[in-house]
Amino acid sequence: QVQLEESGGGLVQAGGSLRLSCAASGRTFSSYAVGWFRQAPGKEREFVAAISWSGRYTRYAGSVKGRFTISTDNAKNTVYLQMNNLKPEDTAAYYCAVGNQGVATTGWRYDYWGQGTQVTVSS
Repeated sequence: QVQLEESGGGLVQAGGSLRLSCAASGRTFSSYAVGWFRQAPGKEREFVAAISWSGRYTRYAGSVKGRFTISTDNAKNTVYLQMNNLKPEDTAAYYCAVGNQGVATTGWRYDYWGQGTQVTVSS
């Protein structure tokens, strides 16, 4: 059974940094991609970033490009989302997801989801 566990969220001031982790288990992920999505209260879930398991392909939402970096550590079966220069509008619950349809930006293309980790950025 595939399990995804996010960690690394917290409260940070604007301009600060956080690194989120997504630890995956339960199968071999070599042909999969991992996406990060976020959802703020009262808003729809939105795509943040995605990476192929090999690390060769990445995609970013325009709102985070240049500030966030997604990466993989295959030995640890873990994907990271380094978030720098955080802004109050980055406040949301962040979820990682795994799917085998490439570095997709739409949530329905992912099969497995974690429980989420909260990121709060104060102004």
